[in-house]
Amino acid sequence: MKRYILPFLFMFLSGQVILAQEQPEITVEELKEHVEFLASDELKGRKAGSEEGLKAARFIREKFEEAGLQLLADEGFQYFDLVVDVIPGNDNFMIIGDSTYNYKEDYSVYAFSKNAELEAPVVFAGYGMQIDKDDFKWNDYEGVDAEGKWVMVLKGDPKPEEEEDEFINYSSDRAKVLAARDHGAAGVILVSGPAFDEEDRLVSLRFDKTGSEGGIPVVNAKRYIGDYVLASANTDIATLESKINGEMKSFSFDLPLKATIKTDIQKKVVQDQNVVAMVDAGYSDCYIVLGAHYDHLGMGGPGSGSRMPDTSAAHNGADDNASGLSGMIEIAEKLNAHKDQLACNVIVAAFGAEEMGLIGSAYLVSNPIVPLEKMKAMINFDMIGRLDDDQKKLSISGTGTAAEFEALLDTYQQSGAYSFSYSPEGFGPSDHAAFYAADIPVLFITTGAHKDYHTPFDDVEYLNFKGMKEVAEFAYALTLDLATADRQLSFEEAGPKRRVGYRNKLKVTLGIMPDFTSSEQNGLGVGGVTPGRPADKAGMQKGDLIVAINGKSINNIYDYMNRLKQLEPGQIITVDLLRDGEPKVLIVQLD
Repeated sequence: MKRYILPFLFMFLSGQVILAQEQPEITVEELKEHVEFLASDELKGRKAGSEEGLKAARFIREKFEEAGLQLLADEGFQYFDLVVDVIPGNDNFMIIGDSTYNYKEDYSVYAFSKNAELEAPVVFAGYGMQIDKDDFKWNDYEGVDAEGKWVMVLKGDPKPEEEEDEFINYSSDRAKVLAARDHGAAGVILVSGPAFDEEDRLVSLRFDKTGSEGGIPVVNAKRYIGDYVLASANTDIATLESKINGEMKSFSFDLPLKATIKTDIQKKVVQDQNVVAMVDAGYSDCYIVLGAHYDHLGMGGPGSGSRMPDTSAAHNGADDNASGLSGMIEIAEKLNAHKDQLACNVIVAAFGAEEMGLIGSAYLVSNPIVPLEKMKAMINFDMIGRLDDDQKKLSISGTGTAAEFEALLDTYQQSGAYSFSYSPEGFGPSDHAAFYAADIPVLFITTGAHKDYHTPFDDVEYLNFKGMKEVAEFAYALTLDLATADRQLSFEEAGPKRRVGYRNKLKVTLGIMPDFTSSEQNGLGVGGVTPGRPADKAGMQKGDLIVAINGKSINNIYDYMNRLKQLEPGQIITVDLLRDGEPKVLIVQLD
């Protein structure tokens, strides 16, 4: 990186005027140089776990070294295993009665299926739903014993033409598997009727970026298989679908056939890495963390997260997040040149696999390079390349995670150079979330989303490099300010103030922040509890593990979401949880 000797350079910083000499500048030229490589077609979208992603990581490490930073972990790389795909194994088979069926031709396996071999009788359970509300009741399991059996159910619901109806929160494939589990089913066979899908297409084995299993084997069978199973009852899939939809009445019954099915899904695991380095100011008990992810969506396609999933093209991610990463590199260089002004070391982390579910940052928090209690604050940069030259508006989240943040930020805003949009919550869809869950004050700086977000059009020519320089200069000054000896920060919990992500589909919430850092299928960890909300009033605590709601099991975030969809405002529920390994039951009054 370039160094500039400036005899007189004045900077406004924290209300003080500082005279600096021999100062490395944050320049438009260097920012552009970084982005042009990271967002080049050569790197094919920097998909996590790919060879191109590794090239990006090596480039970042080289820039850290050129800036004079101390490489951490394994020569700057902190390695972790990453599941990047699921593929069918060699042992999938299906035998029903006297018929043998072929994988991919006759049936498919869901990506969230459990690997298992099961020989058991088959029962037909309508649409596989149970709804028990004051104004509406429906039970596809009435009159049948599903315990230890294969349950065959129809896909969809009895009102296929309506987008919103009384079935909507119960009709997803995962929700039906959850209902089957509640009734003791050992496996689920889903079949499409002609009203749901006239073409009778099988689900593809598509990785959904999670390792969350349904807990039992789950397959999707062609309609003619369903017809074969139902022949003994003198009916077929189309007839039953039409009858249920027309009469709005469930039909379920036992069947004389047995099914022997084995599901075999293999997870493709690769090695990925965070790139970590440090501005060593000579301190051992105080660290500021700067973070930005470097991965993106690769060549796009279904399941990639692209907003144009039918287009296969390099998603270069110039703004998301070559911009944030490039700004962080420049900030780190400047901090290193002025480390004599720091009272904290500064860890600089380029996170891998953010687009796969914030995996790299969660791994660093779970496997910290320095003790978490010594991390004073974390600043996350994600998409800082589209600053509006007229409004100069920056979105800053996490402002409620330290009592002192907003007053400090106001001093910068009062200069008139920027307009800040504050958001207090510490939990959000980027890499600061894991740090907040570990009780570390966080700030998330971004210029915001735009129409090119997660499309092949997020390219270099649309970035405002002059604006990026301004954002980086502000972030440098802010980091220097936070790293001074007399700057104290008091961590505060700041839960979501509005519904985001999955919450916007829920009528009720407990008021918790789920802990996404665990891949275990043993419950849902509580990453934080929002003061004054139902969970807080009932005595739930951060670190609790929710294992059931109203006595019905919860293995992961998907189970939790589907359970909440079936609750009503004002309802009183029980929540089973583990606290330090000890079981507890809370009574929760929903808002």
